[in-house]
Amino acid sequence: MKLKNVLIVVKDIEKSKQFYHDLFGLNMVLDNGGNMILTEGLVLQEEKIWKEFLQKDCIPESNSCELYFEEYNIEVFIEKLEKLYPSIKYVHRLMTHSWGQKVIRFYDLDGNLIEVGTPM
Repeated sequence: MKLKNVLIVVKDIEKSKQFYHDLFGLNMVLDNGGNMILTEGLVLQEEKIWKEFLQKDCIPESNSCELYFEEYNIEVFIEKLEKLYPSIKYVHRLMTHSWGQKVIRFYDLDGNLIEVGTPM
């Protein structure tokens, strides 16, 4: 068995597609109308479809999982983030862990938690 994708729920799939392209360079692989696969295995699914499947509400900023990305030049990434998405909500700005890794955490447009860290 093999893990194929990770799915996150979004309100506006086009805005989310642009967000993940702008910041992480992810591109659309397949658009199934409300369910979009991006490169690196990230799947965006519109909230209304997800709610129909589960019959439950989505909880933004639930802090129960995160998408993790690595970036060597994290300062340049942060400049791009602040320029393109100045109203982004941060969990914490750039910090350095005791083991030397620099990380930043913030929410995407729909409250999905993202961490960007320097490679270990």
